[in-house]
Amino acid sequence: MLKGFRDFMMRGNVIDMAVGVVIGAAFTAVVTGFVSAFLTPLVGVVVGAAGDFSSYTATILGVKFPYGQFLNVLIAFFMTAAVLYFCVVLPITKATAKYLPKKPKTPMRPCPECLTEIPEAARRCSACTAHVDPLTVSAGV
Repeated sequence: MLKGFRDFMMRGNVIDMAVGVVIGAAFTAVVTGFVSAFLTPLVGVVVGAAGDFSSYTATILGVKFPYGQFLNVLIAFFMTAAVLYFCVVLPITKATAKYLPKKPKTPMRPCPECLTEIPEAARRCSACTAHVDPLTVSAGV
């Protein structure tokens, strides 16, 4: 029983996922700290508040609605999303496009039997295994 559990835990993708979760939690703490230390006070300067909206409330029929807490969380969410996009996603996307160029796409044609797209040079369909004559590819016309 424990051998199966050990084998499951030692799979590569389980370990990779665990490392990703830990790194994600650490990165979340860094981004949250950056947002609360720099960006939220900056928003407070722009709108003329102290950068902490948690004390803002509305009272309707004697019931308090602490909408300031929601504003703090909403601002933190949008700023976190912006920081992640501009500091992680965009640079990674540009680096991937620069250093990992896309492979040229193989010209395709339909299989005459099942109409599945197959490479032009294929001799057999991968879906229905029908024999197909390869097309002669003309080199540099």
